[in-house]
Amino acid sequence: MLPSADSLQGKPVPNVVFKARPDDQWRDLTTDELFKGKTVVVFSLPGAFTPTCSSTHLPRYNELAPVLRDNGVDDILCISVNDAFVMNQWKAGQDAANITVIPDGNGDFTEGMGMLVDKRDLGFGKRSWRYSMLVRDGVIDKIFIEPDKEGDPFEVSDADTMLRYLNPEAVAPDPVVMFSRPGCPHCARAKQALNDAGIIFTDISEDQKITTSVLRGVTGRLTWPQVFVGGRLVGGADDVLSWVGAQAQ
Repeated sequence: MLPSADSLQGKPVPNVVFKARPDDQWRDLTTDELFKGKTVVVFSLPGAFTPTCSSTHLPRYNELAPVLRDNGVDDILCISVNDAFVMNQWKAGQDAANITVIPDGNGDFTEGMGMLVDKRDLGFGKRSWRYSMLVRDGVIDKIFIEPDKEGDPFEVSDADTMLRYLNPEAVAPDPVVMFSRPGCPHCARAKQALNDAGIIFTDISEDQKITTSVLRGVTGRLTWPQVFVGGRLVGGADDVLSWVGAQAQ
């Protein structure tokens, strides 16, 4: 049986040591190192590379990371009962630079949270139930636990729910997607402008089989790059620089 939110809020997070591999070197990360003196958002999920975790849960937290930080969050942790190698490879494949992945390979933290559940019917063994929480100086301020029902519910532990808790007036940015070509100077110029402005974007490169024909079919244009914001075509490098400048005003 899963714990209730009320039974966890106001209590310290479990005191454990995580066996991690930041920079591909073994390192012990303690609970104090991750949480003490900080405001931290944690989201925990059943497993790296699994569908909901990869398509929605992790990417949206990565996308909203700047807004969460603007609202007082120091770090965003993704905790899963996976080993360090799996977590690092998953993060690299997800291009989730704004997220700190924490391998709870032995399930010690998850068990201490009361969130260790039996997934043997899927061949997963013991895994984490899906939840998110806001932790201030090592104490659970707020926790969102997915309802205890069949399957893998994903209703309350998402990044948007956490952002609304932190600041109901916060505005989530529109997703930004760039179609680019390796070695293209205009693409590099557009990327630099977005990076300098702290705008997170997804880069879909020609080496991912996005040919000029595909680019034209999607955007109606033949030149690189082409950038979309919230489903709206902004255009090429000069258009991007103008759009970035307008956002800063």
